[in-house]
Amino acid sequence: MDPLDESWRLAKKQNTLWLRARMIQAIRQFFYGRDYLEVETPLRIPAPAPEEHIDAPPSGDWFLQTSPELCMKRLLAAGYSKIFQISKCFREAERGHLHLPEFTLLEWYRQGIDYQVLMQECEELILHVASALEKGDVLFFRDKKIALQMPWKRISVREAFARYSPLSIPEALEKDCFDEIMACQIEPRLGFDQPVFLYDYPVEFGALARAKKTDPAVAERFELYMGGLELANAFSELIDEKEQRLRFEKAQQARRTAGKNIYPMPEPFLESLLSIPESSGIALGVDRLAMIFTDSDTIDEVVTFPPETL
Repeated sequence: MDPLDESWRLAKKQNTLWLRARMIQAIRQFFYGRDYLEVETPLRIPAPAPEEHIDAPPSGDWFLQTSPELCMKRLLAAGYSKIFQISKCFREAERGHLHLPEFTLLEWYRQGIDYQVLMQECEELILHVASALEKGDVLFFRDKKIALQMPWKRISVREAFARYSPLSIPEALEKDCFDEIMACQIEPRLGFDQPVFLYDYPVEFGALARAKKTDPAVAERFELYMGGLELANAFSELIDEKEQRLRFEKAQQARRTAGKNIYPMPEPFLESLLSIPESSGIALGVDRLAMIFTDSDTIDEVVTFPPETL
């Protein structure tokens, strides 16, 4: 690598990296102002959550975390009622213009609320950041205008399939193409004029989310989309130890069938579910949020060193 080219590449990022730093500062100010405790949990863990399509990089006999979720929920069980963390996370075989194998997540958890309340808090967070960055209530991303005025749109997965999918949800589940339809037919259409919450996923796609009492076929899960980007993933937390164990066992079997690494069962987390009150939690991609606020085409533009430059 030519040192001059490398210096030029890094120098071009200064404005973007300054804005990213101010964005992260504003995120912290938002949570400090609401009496959230900022926590730090280990990056290296003995057992990640068994999920069929998410692979944790090995680190000796342990693993690099794909999310701080399990440790943060153990803090909920210990009585921490409002917590947040900005953390490095790692996933194998994730690289593209929106994906990095090492990336930054914001996660926050709060006792005593469900996913509907969390939607509003998510709106308020991003409006706070936009104000701190002097962006006003309108963003421009990929030549489109995104209006931030509350309330944001809320669309059920069932409604999104009726609008945009060639198949119904039962047909997509039967043909094992739900994720493909989401990625190719639905997600690219969401969040261009205004941010959109896509909510109530089939329970099969709510790994750590509780089933809806009024409709057990769906999970109390939402994702936030802005400018066609999936920005956040949130749940009303599943706190039934037996049900969570069954879901993990099913995911382990799917991983075994696919020839993937089988993780140890995260027993301390499962045991903690017996003590967690009703809570909700959310993971928001800090790198992707920086893309939106800087109107960047790729995730490489908003991090200092993409892996290929190391």
